[in-house]
Amino acid sequence: MGGKGVRRTAAPAALAAVVALVLAAPPPAVAGPRTPAVAADTLASPVARQDPSATPPPPRLPRDFRGRGKWIVRDLDITVPFTWEGRDGDSQMTAGGPQYPIWFTNLIYHDTLYTLTYKYPGLDEHPCSRIPGFSLEDLNQGFEGARFVGRETLRRTPQRHVNHWRVGVVFPDLPPGNHPRVPLALGDIYVDEKDRGTFWQVLQFGVQNLYDPALDEWLVMDTFEHRPGTVTLPRRCEPPR
Repeated sequence: MGGKGVRRTAAPAALAAVVALVLAAPPPAVAGPRTPAVAADTLASPVARQDPSATPPPPRLPRDFRGRGKWIVRDLDITVPFTWEGRDGDSQMTAGGPQYPIWFTNLIYHDTLYTLTYKYPGLDEHPCSRIPGFSLEDLNQGFEGARFVGRETLRRTPQRHVNHWRVGVVFPDLPPGNHPRVPLALGDIYVDEKDRGTFWQVLQFGVQNLYDPALDEWLVMDTFEHRPGTVTLPRRCEPPR
């Protein structure tokens, strides 16, 4: 709720939350990357709309917003309702609910990154993971390292004209050349062509999706408004008194 070229240790966690984006994943050695599963109704269709040599500014999540859509785990054939809201720099993703097979929330709250998975197929442990020292500004700094893929059209109703960006985290951080590296996390982010602060679709692929056998999950927004939403830290994530 991260990007290539970011040297700060919080960047992989940021990508894990959006890109949002499950942050309590076990170490990378537990699972190797696989080709992400995709479907025609979620893919973008490239179109030549403007000068391809002109690179737009990278995505930037606003301080205040609210949106609704779907969280899609294609290989499990699971789609659940999804909300993403921000208020005064805090933000929260919520997928599913108690009546659904998947239910989790990710937050940036008071400069701390949280994730809490209430339900997921095959999951028995439900801790609230907490990474202090991470803010909206850190997330947007991570987006500064995103690579521009191109201008595309999401084939939905209504169609969305978007700028497609790729972010990623690779370990270890080494210069170009013949060096062993492991792609830990990748994300494809689709923001409105006219507003880099309006997010319409995100594909997450990597160890942050370790609960899913294919390591990939989608968020697809139906609405995205630039007005304050509601952000609530779950009681289970509150510090002990």
